[in-house]
Amino acid sequence: MTGNPLNTIKKADPDLFGLIEQGGELTFSEEGIPLQYKFLIAMALDASKGAENGVRNLATQAINAGATKEEVMQAVRIANYVSGVGSVHIAANALKDIV
Repeated sequence: MTGNPLNTIKKADPDLFGLIEQGGELTFSEEGIPLQYKFLIAMALDASKGAENGVRNLATQAINAGATKEEVMQAVRIANYVSGVGSVHIAANALKDIV
C-alpha cells in the first residue's frame, strides 16, 4: 500500500479527515512522553487489535524516532501480556523485515 490509507476519507469527507489529522498531531506531539515511546504504545495497541500494517508503520516510526529493536520487542511483550498471543502473531508478521 502506498500513500496515506485515509486518502479515501480525505476525498470523501475532508472535514472528518481534518479532525483525524488534528488528533494525530496532538497525540504525536513532542510534548510529554518521548515520541519514540508514543509510537511504541500505539504499535502495541495495533498489535492487540490485529492491525498488521499499523504495527509495521508504527514500529518503523518508533525506530526512526530513536527506539531500539529491543524496545520494539518489549512493546510486543506488553501486547502479549495484555491481549494474548494473537497480538504476537500479528507483530511477527508485521516485524519480519524490521527486527
